[in-house]
Amino acid sequence: MPEQKTVAILCSGGPAPGINSVISSIAKSFLKEGWRVIGFNEGTKTIFTDKPETVEFNFSYADYIYNRGGSVLRMSRYKPKDSEFNTKFFTKNNVKLLVTIGGDDTASTANRITKFLNDQKVDIKNIHVPKTIDNDLPLPDRLPTFGYETAKNEGTRIAQTVYEDARSSGNWFVVSVMGREAGHLAFGIGTACHYPLVIIPEMFKGKKITFNKIIDMMVSSVLIRKTINVHHGAIMISEGVFHYMEESEIANCGINFTFDEHGHPELGTVSKAHIFNVLLQKKLKELGLGVKSRPVELGYEIRACHPSAFDMNYCTMLGMGVKKLFDEGHTGCIVIAKANGKFSPLYLKDIADPKTGKIKTRLVDVGAQDYQLAFDNMHYLKEKHYKEAKKFVDHPEDYDLEKILERD
Repeated sequence: MPEQKTVAILCSGGPAPGINSVISSIAKSFLKEGWRVIGFNEGTKTIFTDKPETVEFNFSYADYIYNRGGSVLRMSRYKPKDSEFNTKFFTKNNVKLLVTIGGDDTASTANRITKFLNDQKVDIKNIHVPKTIDNDLPLPDRLPTFGYETAKNEGTRIAQTVYEDARSSGNWFVVSVMGREAGHLAFGIGTACHYPLVIIPEMFKGKKITFNKIIDMMVSSVLIRKTINVHHGAIMISEGVFHYMEESEIANCGINFTFDEHGHPELGTVSKAHIFNVLLQKKLKELGLGVKSRPVELGYEIRACHPSAFDMNYCTMLGMGVKKLFDEGHTGCIVIAKANGKFSPLYLKDIADPKTGKIKTRLVDVGAQDYQLAFDNMHYLKEKHYKEAKKFVDHPEDYDLEKILERD
């Protein structure tokens, strides 16, 4: 076994701005104390094979990458089975710390790997750095996951331009935004741009989510703007609404999908904004409202951009924080860089489901004052608007947004 100690770094999931800042800061922190720093390509895909795909870091390379977008370590969503685990790479390279950069699945997988290695008498620690533009890991005090602020900033830049196009052309836009289960990104971008309506899964408060409800909500916003003689607008929707829809609802919505080997519609091959826009146009034509709308998808454009100053600084602190927590003997934890300048571990066992091992998703708190204020100031039809709305539709009560949200 080599005497030189090694820290191994792997990234899983999708890209998020700031990954390279984290990698760079970890590498520099350990290199200056004589450690070897190795990164894995393809996440966990090749670690347990005879030919792991690795990248070795020296100071020059670490210094070169710190402000770059994307990830210098190729990523994947591969999840190894317990039966694939072995100790070869870790013992051969004297790995003392496994650093994972990713979301909840990555953290859970790292926990499984280190438990296996420790059971095999391999002395190794693992520390996780919370990455996701979805901002859905349960960090304390509303701390963001890294990448979220940059993605929100870039998404806001694009969404503002879309709104200006709506104003200039007298049209509406339907903008769909990434967000696996949670609506943080859509809510953050939509409220920053003063969009008349932002639709996120949390606002349904556990009630069934259907296309009919969502389209009627959109019409609600179009109608109220018409009553005040405003004939343009944009609606922001979190793709997270699909996570809560029944599969039959998606498959039978009238959009042509490809299907996977299990018969499930492949949502990743079609624009979510396109789906909503087609259904909205059908409804608007039925009502004879004469409103044109266009789809815009925000997703891959905001995942790999150069990190903002906030995320470069935040990711630098997180990377240095990994070294601090390791030196203090922590393992099986997420590194937390608090707003007060202090670092602390958040242990995975404290936030994971004891039965499944999965980390609970952090959702938008629709009971919080910031959400309530934003929601109250959006443009949607209420009972007091029925009289004016009757100029455009026969039954304005069908488009009362608060009543739509109460439907079973």
